[in-house]
Amino acid sequence: MKGSAIVKSSPLPIAGPYPTLDPFLFCVYHKDDYPPDESGGKMETLFPGNGSDFNPHAPYRMYHGDKVPGFPQHPHRGFETITATNVGLIDHADSVGNAGRYGEGDVQWMTAGDGVVHGEMFPLVFASKPNHTKFFQLWLNLPAKSKKVEPCFAMFWSNDVPVYKSENGNVSIAVWAGDYFLEQGHDDEKQKQNSPPPDSWAADPENDVAVLHITIRPGGKLVLPKANKSNGSTINRTMYLIEGHTNGVEVDGKVLGEKVYLEMDATKDVVIEIPSIDTTSQQQSTEFLLLQGKPINEPVAQHGPFVMNTRAEIQEAFRDYQRTKFGGWPWPRDDMIFPRDKGRFALINGKETRPSSSSLDDVEKKEDEL
Repeated sequence: MKGSAIVKSSPLPIAGPYPTLDPFLFCVYHKDDYPPDESGGKMETLFPGNGSDFNPHAPYRMYHGDKVPGFPQHPHRGFETITATNVGLIDHADSVGNAGRYGEGDVQWMTAGDGVVHGEMFPLVFASKPNHTKFFQLWLNLPAKSKKVEPCFAMFWSNDVPVYKSENGNVSIAVWAGDYFLEQGHDDEKQKQNSPPPDSWAADPENDVAVLHITIRPGGKLVLPKANKSNGSTINRTMYLIEGHTNGVEVDGKVLGEKVYLEMDATKDVVIEIPSIDTTSQQQSTEFLLLQGKPINEPVAQHGPFVMNTRAEIQEAFRDYQRTKFGGWPWPRDDMIFPRDKGRFALINGKETRPSSSSLDDVEKKEDEL
């Protein structure tokens, strides 16, 4: 008899990071409904944060921000951050001199490596309507040999992120990383995947790293294939049911009635189904995040923003940061944000690039269509 593809099922925490498996270290889902900007164009809230606002029951959180929500300058060493967006805008600045404003489906990938200081702020760019944000931040570990590589920064604009759509339109998958669902549903034309930074664990296809955002409408069905490398090595695979948990969701024949974290057997295909509904009722789509990869299988020593292999290396990281500030902070404010009309951009190694539709008007039009 075929065993279940679900190895473990646990409710998702109401607040804080979600559980992860090696090679991932951290996964958090940000969903905030910030108010319109009433600060006269400063893109700030009228009520300052307390320095550590993570209240899961509030309509929005300030996090570590004061007047602008977000995470002012802070250091990292020894891993990578992947920030994958759905709605809203994020302003990035770092000690290397790189910067950007991104969102609305863009993906930012940063290899902290030997050490970088960066800030991630959520400016209130709209004065005429609320400023919604919805995105994921992931930490992907680096093996010991790569923990002190030079920092690297990459931006993948939304129009360059592969998106699979089923022929009937009931299934949509944003392929933020991995060699999955790159064939278009209507013509089987292979889409091009964005290349992770060169020192990333995800850069080696043998590690079979994948990050997928799966959206299924009522009446939709998806067969999630087994991992590409599941026959040759152990692959860790997890799925997170993050939205639409009241839709009678079935995963591998099991009905799920709450937001859950699923550890999956990556050697098995998995069927995901969302029941149809009558046309008179309103039902949101169901959304999953999938993370997978070959484990690094090395000791993990973590303290705050540093992830190394030993406690001695953590102590060294603190000493290095205190001595060098990882290059210093070249920006005029700790919670660096850019002018409201700057639009989406990426400044990498002194060169500025933009997506094809980068203005704030383009962002507003896209949000209004959602």
